[in-house]
Amino acid sequence: MTVHAHPEATSTPGIDTPYDGNDVDVDRLFDRLAESADDSERQRWRRHIITACVPIADHIAYRFVGRGEPSEDVIQVARIGLIKTVDRYDPDKGHFLAFAVPTIRGEIRRHFRDNTWTVRVPRKVQETQLRMRDAVNTLSQRLNRTPTGVELAEELDVGSEELGDCQAATTAYRPVSLDAPLLTAQNDGDTVGSMQGGDDPGYGRVEDLILLQEAISDLDPRRRAIVGMIFFDCLTQREVARRLHVSQVQISRLLNDALARIRQRVNLDAAAALCVVGPFIGTV
Repeated sequence: MTVHAHPEATSTPGIDTPYDGNDVDVDRLFDRLAESADDSERQRWRRHIITACVPIADHIAYRFVGRGEPSEDVIQVARIGLIKTVDRYDPDKGHFLAFAVPTIRGEIRRHFRDNTWTVRVPRKVQETQLRMRDAVNTLSQRLNRTPTGVELAEELDVGSEELGDCQAATTAYRPVSLDAPLLTAQNDGDTVGSMQGGDDPGYGRVEDLILLQEAISDLDPRRRAIVGMIFFDCLTQREVARRLHVSQVQISRLLNDALARIRQRVNLDAAAALCVVGPFIGTV
């Protein structure tokens, strides 16, 4: 997995100054960490991994800004979650992003739950919600994708209604007056109400791009080439077959197999996702 270093990360314990913008292969860094013989070398590679992944933590944190907690606190919680994720990650059990994204998101939600409850939530729901967070992390690494509601309910041994109560409780954050000032250093008198609007779909698209790009890069060269020619070069299956000197039936079979593999990783309709975000990924 290759990520871009964040150019303006602020100081957080365990995080070095970010890289100068060069791409960083996190999987290779984890290999180096595993190969390290002494503690000082292991700590050095650990810091490199954490620093390289700061953009992921910050991006997830930005989705929770404006919900009643200072943005600096939310970003700090996300980065601490990143550190915990790096320390707990087992490369033999799946891809790093499939484990990191839900784990960091869970840390932020736990921060809101522990610090901003004002709506009365039954203790049983709160306890199940704590278990749900751990179950999401466990299933995400085991399945190499975000678990479905059915899978999560089976893991927790709860019914769909109880699971729904737990999921709904995540929105029981501290109420904030629409007349309250924004908690930002650049606030020029703006209030919470003046800044309300719809969710920016771009945030979700970025996460989809990260996971989708990783899923495509892990395909074998032939399937990756077929996906690229069909979804990025806009060729038909017949044109791809002529270019590769095989039958259209073979192209159809290989394409369906490639999409199934991507779907297992991204937990989206692979063909639809490629059509929507394909132009933003670049070359395969």
